[in-house]
Amino acid sequence: MTVAVSLLRGINVGGRNKIRMADLRDMYRGLGLSRVRSILQSGNVLFETAEADLAGIEHELEAAIRAAFGLDIHIILRSSADFDGIFSRQRFSAAQLLAPRKIAVVFLSEAADSAAVDQLRESNPGREIVQAAGRELYIFYTDGMARSKLDSSRIERALGLHSTARNWNTCNRISKLLKEYGA
Repeated sequence: MTVAVSLLRGINVGGRNKIRMADLRDMYRGLGLSRVRSILQSGNVLFETAEADLAGIEHELEAAIRAAFGLDIHIILRSSADFDGIFSRQRFSAAQLLAPRKIAVVFLSEAADSAAVDQLRESNPGREIVQAAGRELYIFYTDGMARSKLDSSRIERALGLHSTARNWNTCNRISKLLKEYGA
């Protein structure tokens, strides 16, 4: 069995794209996924599957959300091993890790082109520190996330990829729960 986490972009934010987590979990179960568990209201869903092709599941979930809720939502899937890798690839300093509210991991639909990441850094009007590794960006929001202009829309335009971000605390919480699955 493969344990995975699906990260939905842009649901239950600012009163838009509302999906009840109970309905979302039921939809996942209806697709044959097991041990389905949602975390927070922002579209983090852990599950087990016998299917090895996570890309196929990703497309199936997007189509099911479109059919069930009438929403065109992008989903980023990571296996438990992929998700654990985000902690070994990060390069935050010890001081930065003491400010987890200023840290975000941006999960990308695929690895970003290094020239596009460089261009994102150069064109960014803020003081954020952007690192890229694998299919993730690691961002330290020096002045905090609330005032930053470096949001998902800017990142997606610059990289030409779909993305969804989670703060460092949420990433740690998801990791802890993935370990409870025995993954």
